[in-house]
Amino acid sequence: MYRYFLALLFCASLLTAPSAVIAAPSASDEDKKADGKVHEKRQDVDTKREPTAEKKDRGEEKKLSSSEKKSDEKKDSSEKKDELKDKVSVTHHSATIQGKEIKYTATAGKLVMKDDEEKPKALVFFIAYTKDGAGDMSKRPVSFAFNGGPGSSSVWLHLGLLGPQRVKLPGDPEPVAPPYELVNNSQSLLDVTDLVFIDPVSTGYSRPAKGEKGDQFHGYLEDIASVSQFIHDYVTKYGRWRSPKFLIGESYGGLRAAGLSGYLRDRYRLALNGIVMVSPALNYQAIDFEFGNDLPYILFLPGYTASAWYHKALPGDLQAMPLEKVVRQATEFAKGEYTLAMMKGQSLEGSERDSIAEKLARFTGLSKKYVLRSNLRISMGRFAKELLREEGKTVGRYDSRYTGTDADSAGEDPEYDASAAAVFGPFAAAINDYVRNELKFDDEHVYEILSGRVQPWSYGRYSAQFPDATNTLRQSMSETPYLKLFIASGYYDLATPPATVRYSVEHMRLPPELQKHIEYHHYEGGHMMYTNQPSLERLRKELGEFYEKTLKTPR
Repeated sequence: MYRYFLALLFCASLLTAPSAVIAAPSASDEDKKADGKVHEKRQDVDTKREPTAEKKDRGEEKKLSSSEKKSDEKKDSSEKKDELKDKVSVTHHSATIQGKEIKYTATAGKLVMKDDEEKPKALVFFIAYTKDGAGDMSKRPVSFAFNGGPGSSSVWLHLGLLGPQRVKLPGDPEPVAPPYELVNNSQSLLDVTDLVFIDPVSTGYSRPAKGEKGDQFHGYLEDIASVSQFIHDYVTKYGRWRSPKFLIGESYGGLRAAGLSGYLRDRYRLALNGIVMVSPALNYQAIDFEFGNDLPYILFLPGYTASAWYHKALPGDLQAMPLEKVVRQATEFAKGEYTLAMMKGQSLEGSERDSIAEKLARFTGLSKKYVLRSNLRISMGRFAKELLREEGKTVGRYDSRYTGTDADSAGEDPEYDASAAAVFGPFAAAINDYVRNELKFDDEHVYEILSGRVQPWSYGRYSAQFPDATNTLRQSMSETPYLKLFIASGYYDLATPPATVRYSVEHMRLPPELQKHIEYHHYEGGHMMYTNQPSLERLRKELGEFYEKTLKTPR
């Protein structure tokens, strides 16, 4: 069950393999061939017919040409009628952000993505916000934002963190009943940067063009190529080539952002100033509980500790500590004794094995007996089911503060993710109403906030190994040494826990002078830590500081 959620949630400067293209014959070759045939026919006619007959035949030839011309004109008219065109709605608004009124223009619509032969391949839906009266566009940043999945629209970052309006959620991690409400987002980043929210093909309102297959977009490399092309097309159409550029990606969007940093640089020579990653997946070896891969068991442990601390399931001395301190102790154990124990495998025996089991139980809130039965390896699904089993509850994956209830308490994994169930309804209702009534854009399709239609997702050359975009990110930061990276993680995130992110980034082999360009920030909250109001406010403050520092970098 949870393997499905893993694929749905997550699931370099890398170029797609070039497709075979049949070159059209040159116009001169075609003209020569046609001209030769016409002369041959006319020579035959000239030797066999009288001049009067020749004139008659030529008159018929002229009539035929006129008829053909009308037919061609009709065909051209029909083709123009069927031609796909960009469809956008432009509206004007104002919002109060950081205590100041910001007037802005919203552009919502679809851009037609075409190949080099001008053939439409897809219609990509986006929502852009640009600050009115910003002046010199070469000094006004533009940020391209997207979520992950693969299969997710950009609704979460849009209406949860960055946009001028956000979904109103309760202060406590509890489900909220309809009707749902959109409110002014005083923590929006629009006062700092223009924002462009991208829905990759088959998410949101984005779809393949008529007659085009979706699988040409549904893959790691394919997705990077198509999203890169959209960014290129947008900056070209709206005149933003000279603007400072940022990427903001969440979850699988971290893997995408890393890949985009390379593809944009190599394919379009488009340089980035900064990348913001929210709860990113960067290296699947750190998060995929495959047999023989012990790394996730180590890296998820501090997240288990934070979750147990929140639910008051830890021993008294640990429970009395501040969250940051108890997580720090769990991290030290995970990186030290627990890692060494995992390296020993089945050769770990006797008192040493017993000691590791006791400490694992201490930092997870689980029983020593359960830890030993699990062979010292606690998967995320098992932890989510076991922590509050005696209370008949499960804990969430996106955000372990949320609790759910299964049909019984005897299973291996939770039946559903309580934290996902709590946010899907509010965000789906909000985006559907907002786009139509506020942004004045209508579409006959379902707005896919999180779709399984992108499956099976192709990982290309990574199909036989763990997908990993960290080397592409390393190359980008090496080749553009002014590029800065901001990473935000939530303590209660059991999808991409903070330790999995830090491990992935710290193994990129960047030299010390470039490691200084990376910022790590931790917040009380889950995968979408911005649903917690205090975390939203602190995240917004630190993002503002990040943009300010990055834009001061000599160019």
